[in-house]
Amino acid sequence: MTAVPGEAPARLPARLPVPAAVRFRHLLAAEWIKLWSLRSASWVLGVGALTVIGINVNSAASNADRLAHQAQQPPEPPMRGAGRPEFLFDPLHTAFVDPAWQLFMIIAAAVGAIVVFGEYTSGLIRTTFAAVPDRRAVIAAKVTVVSAVMLALGTLVSGTSFGVTQMLLREHGGLSLDDPGALRAVVAGALLAPLCALVGMAVGAAVRHAAGSVVTVVGLLLLLPALFQGDRYRWVKEIGNAMPLSAWQRLVTNPERAHDLGRYPLTVTEAWIVYGAWTAAAVAVAVLVVRRRDV
Repeated sequence: MTAVPGEAPARLPARLPVPAAVRFRHLLAAEWIKLWSLRSASWVLGVGALTVIGINVNSAASNADRLAHQAQQPPEPPMRGAGRPEFLFDPLHTAFVDPAWQLFMIIAAAVGAIVVFGEYTSGLIRTTFAAVPDRRAVIAAKVTVVSAVMLALGTLVSGTSFGVTQMLLREHGGLSLDDPGALRAVVAGALLAPLCALVGMAVGAAVRHAAGSVVTVVGLLLLLPALFQGDRYRWVKEIGNAMPLSAWQRLVTNPERAHDLGRYPLTVTEAWIVYGAWTAAAVAVAVLVVRRRDV
């Protein structure tokens, strides 16, 4: 084809660069940035961890003082009837005080819920799904990041609580990780944080509201187990045994101490099964809800 004199040659349209494929590590990096961009998350996790450790340490210090004071008292002369009751305590229990760890459960679940419903309330989830249409991959990245962070935090809180409390009780029967039930209790405390965080993620994906999500996780993790207590009806006790709180309480029980587990007690194996079942169910619910519901 002959070019016309004085006319510039036609240019071919520039080829647009092909965007690079989004890999899973990119999603992990994005979710990591999203998590720590929430100022409330870092503050809540930090203050919550210190609070849990502080309650456990205070319990150990109080028990140590009481035991030391009891040892300094002169022995009472033998008397008829019952004498002064002996102060008995479980050194393992001081590292896993129920109110402290129940608070930690709610904190972990609340942060897990914020990771999900925070994007829905801000509208950021539309941008996320526009960039990555594969919703399962997005949820998988969220689950991975939240689980890793909570596992690290749970390990820190559980290990520190056990180490400091047993150090304070070293002269009064303090335990080490080699003692029966000690390592199991520390592992159960460490895994409780990611478990509750995943439950919170499932609730946040379903409710998508801040107050509603927090109320739901409190009812699910703390109030519901309280409704299914007692040994009168086996089916009631079995439902209570299937709760994460009941499983955690069984796993942190000292096997070297006498404990009244009541009728139809939860075994250690069943407690680990409860941990795994709730974790799998929470992930499944989060994936299903996010895939099926519109943004």
